[in-house]
Amino acid sequence: MNAKLIAILSACSILSVLTVTWIVVQNQSSGDQFAECRTTRSAGGTGAIGGPFELVNGDGYTVTDTDVITQPSILYFGYTFCPDLCPFDVVRNADVVDLLTARGQSVTPVFISIDPRRDTPDVIRDFTFNIHEKMIGLTGSNAQVKAASQAYRVYYNAHLTEDEYYLVDHTTHSYLVLPDHGFVEFFRRDITAEAMAEQVNCFLQNA
Repeated sequence: MNAKLIAILSACSILSVLTVTWIVVQNQSSGDQFAECRTTRSAGGTGAIGGPFELVNGDGYTVTDTDVITQPSILYFGYTFCPDLCPFDVVRNADVVDLLTARGQSVTPVFISIDPRRDTPDVIRDFTFNIHEKMIGLTGSNAQVKAASQAYRVYYNAHLTEDEYYLVDHTTHSYLVLPDHGFVEFFRRDITAEAMAEQVNCFLQNA
């Protein structure tokens, strides 16, 4: 190996070390204890997403975010009549909860309906029970659902027709919320259960 090649390789090695060091310092100086866990950057920062809500659970009782989010929770906004996206997403989230349980981490899956017209408390209760025994289902009045969706910046639009199987367009992100920190991250629907569990575990370890 000639001297010129050795010099180039040495320079590259030094640059790599300096780059990693710079990233670590930047993450530490940012004051974000979850910096190493994040793969997304929400517009306006994490403080722009999440907040208090008031909804109705599967037993017909009005509950608030503090009643529901008593431990790390994965929130998903969807509807029970959804023919394709929602079932896959909520089952994936349930799988994430099981993978974390195997690691000794307790996480609650939460399903919030954006279709209160059809998703009554009874419907929500049966739907979530069939997905996962820990899953909490929430619905509410149009105003309650709208307020909760806006807090998490969730878009939805129902194609209301005479057909009871009308569709509802909606955001398909899942939201990780920690009791003492609020919203900390969202996950796109193309992430696998294994990758999502690994990332959630990172947040829990750093909480």
